[in-house]
Amino acid sequence: MSVEKRLAFSIVQFLRDQTHSDTLNSDEQESLEVAIQCLETTFKISSDDSHLAVPQSLAEIFLNSIFKNDNLSIPEISASPEDADRAEQLKNEGNNHMKEENYSSAIECYTKAIDLDLNNAVYYCNRAAAHSKLGNFVEATNDCERAIGIDPTYSKAYGRMGLALTAMNKYTDAITYFKKALVLDPDNDTYKSNLKIAEQKLKEASSPTATGLGFDMASLINNPAFISMAASVMQNPQVQQLMSGMMSNAVGGPAAGVGGLSDISSLIEAGQQFAQQIQQQNPELIEQLRNHVRSRSFSGSAEERS
Repeated sequence: MSVEKRLAFSIVQFLRDQTHSDTLNSDEQESLEVAIQCLETTFKISSDDSHLAVPQSLAEIFLNSIFKNDNLSIPEISASPEDADRAEQLKNEGNNHMKEENYSSAIECYTKAIDLDLNNAVYYCNRAAAHSKLGNFVEATNDCERAIGIDPTYSKAYGRMGLALTAMNKYTDAITYFKKALVLDPDNDTYKSNLKIAEQKLKEASSPTATGLGFDMASLINNPAFISMAASVMQNPQVQQLMSGMMSNAVGGPAAGVGGLSDISSLIEAGQQFAQQIQQQNPELIEQLRNHVRSRSFSGSAEERS
């Protein structure tokens, strides 16, 4: 997929949006249609090539570039009453797509709403929710930052930022945003619950026993795949022999009373044998367990759109 095609697709999207403007006369709209046809023919693209779309509209990219280079903030540009009404309609359409779990279409609607009204924090925040549903967490945090920049008192933007950061394993930052959300909305049970989840995940990530694993022991023991694998490994004669030796020592065998060194050695050997059997019989088990834990959703996943 060439960069030129994606750029041309964005330009065509921009021009097509302009054809719906009430400020253009019939001749001007016809000229835009001709320009669109020329670009589509030249770059061999069409409106059906949705895979060429980028997260931000051309107008957003242009404005962000200007404000970043000139060290300026987004100006207070008021949308016309007509544009504001149309943007609200598009937002509602996007909300309906979210309910239907059609997240890509929701993003498209929210983006069009943003093009019509650049300073409505709700549109950015709703698009952030749609991006998070698709796993586009970087885009989600970018939209939350825009929403907060427009309205620093918008608690939902802080909450959704916290969700995206938690999904990115940035627990410390997530905790900060959840706390900010609670300052603005102290009675919100969703923010309280998600804050506890982020704090627990940070605790687990900081625990020495969690290093390199990404899941706690309780999740491991309760996992059906692990239980099945453990039962299979315990049928191995070598493991049975090791365990039998450990039990003999524990009840007064030759190594009893010598400080338990033989028991420890046998335990380590059994553990190594156990790990090797798991690796040989089911090398994907650990990754499956990780995915199992990651799949646990936040309480904010069903959060209502604005």
